[in-house]
Amino acid sequence: MKKAPIALRESNVRSLLKAVSWRLIATGTTILIAWLVYGDIKPALAIGGLEFLAKFAIYYLHERMWQVIPHGTFPRVKGH
Repeated sequence: MKKAPIALRESNVRSLLKAVSWRLIATGTTILIAWLVYGDIKPALAIGGLEFLAKFAIYYLHERMWQVIPHGTFPRVKGH
């Protein structure tokens, strides 16, 4: 007999940690590209800082919105 699939939902903390880890990688890339384009680290860091804050908030909200969309999820099994 097959066990019913269990839908795992992410906690707010997990979504937050995923957002931080991704933003660090993506912002580092943005800073590097801006540094190569401008040849100056100061504007590259300014661009990276603004990009980090804006995209961090957008990513977190995107993750939380997907938690309320039922498409592709399964009901929780009691006792798990």
